[in-house]
Amino acid sequence: MPRRSALLTAITAVVLAMGVPAWACGDAPAFGTAPESGHAHSAGTPKASKSSAAKNVELLGTLPEAQGAISINFLQYSRPHRDVMIVAGEFGLKSYDITADPAKPRLLSEISMPGMWEMEDTEVDPERKLIFLARDPRAFGGTTATGKSGVYIVDAADPAKLDTITFVEIPAGHTTSCVNDCRYLWTGGPAKASHMPADWGGRPVWVTDVRDPRNPKVYPNPIDTARNDGKTDYAHDVQVDADGVAWVSGRGGVRGYWTEGLRFDPVQRKLRRATAVDPVPFAGGGISELSATSKFLHNSYRPVGRRTLDGPDVGAWGYGQTVFATEENFADGCAADGVLVISSLKGSYGGEGWRSTPENPYRLNTIGTWSVAGQEGSDPDNGNCSAHYFDVRGKVLAQSFYGQGTRFLDISDPSRPRQVGYFRPADGLSWQPLWHRGLLFVADNVRGVDILRFTGGK
Repeated sequence: MPRRSALLTAITAVVLAMGVPAWACGDAPAFGTAPESGHAHSAGTPKASKSSAAKNVELLGTLPEAQGAISINFLQYSRPHRDVMIVAGEFGLKSYDITADPAKPRLLSEISMPGMWEMEDTEVDPERKLIFLARDPRAFGGTTATGKSGVYIVDAADPAKLDTITFVEIPAGHTTSCVNDCRYLWTGGPAKASHMPADWGGRPVWVTDVRDPRNPKVYPNPIDTARNDGKTDYAHDVQVDADGVAWVSGRGGVRGYWTEGLRFDPVQRKLRRATAVDPVPFAGGGISELSATSKFLHNSYRPVGRRTLDGPDVGAWGYGQTVFATEENFADGCAADGVLVISSLKGSYGGEGWRSTPENPYRLNTIGTWSVAGQEGSDPDNGNCSAHYFDVRGKVLAQSFYGQGTRFLDISDPSRPRQVGYFRPADGLSWQPLWHRGLLFVADNVRGVDILRFTGGK
């Protein structure tokens, strides 16, 4: 603990000297100043908690050499059998063998990329063993106005010899996500570049054909436009559910699209073929301002009642009629910070979310919300408590809340999420949790990677 606390103190000193948050990955400076068009990942100068707190959680191991970690993925290999963890962050990319003991990862290979900006929600192709790394325009000293953005494609066929295949320049690059079994990428965010239309509030989604990963093809026309009551705005991230619906979260809400098959288009009011380049609207829309004041949805999840590797999801409640989404928002104090919002999709299947306007807004009906503010295990002196990425195993949702750590919620009744465990280290900054082999791996931007066992049952 003393060494890590010293590290955080050093980071804080640098931040104070620079006048900006050490881990701000959005587009706003510290709270209390007028934000640039985009979203904020920090609520000011980082402050270490006075003490750690944990309940129903066992810490099995930590990888401090992965400090700066942002995103985690896993790849499985058959010849020879290997279970490999992929960690992306401000350092670049690292691969670890966790076959023998997932609590004791062994470094296999790394690609050093000092100066990269986050690489949030790094994606992997489990079949072709490819890794897709988003390059935000702020990487390597760039800016949202003029910086270069796109995607690096890395060959991980041999996890001990990671190899960058190519870089493809794309008009967006905060996050990139696989659709249609990683044959296409949807890349979005952050704030708009100086050459983009003046009435845009942020970057929408661009589609890239990566069927030939050495020769990717970027389509010129973006999708998921007019997402914020008719205004083209910041599309932050994409999650694909078990039915194959791609959900785009960002400013203005969360909207789902079919990307394959013959589907009924509720906006055009006709049957047509859905593709990754020309998707068909499915459902979704804006979130009530009473539930998420900033209107900025960071990521989402629609349970559909299918069995996953870690057990059945919670789709039986409403038979796929709910969507979970996190609001990322920072205010002065925790009370108004971003929350987990659970909404009903009923009433949104007729294209309502695509016809919403400021004069006639459409909003999903909120079922339930959950905020870390005032919850057991929270530190009232730490203002970094916005909701961030989450992952679901069975009836337990594990979610990162930055300086307020990783929270475990029982979502058996989505209208009443209930905290059943937490892990909040005094020197931590939790960004992304991911269930794997019954354990929870947490990308912590300060600590590296924490490996946890939830002991509170399912």
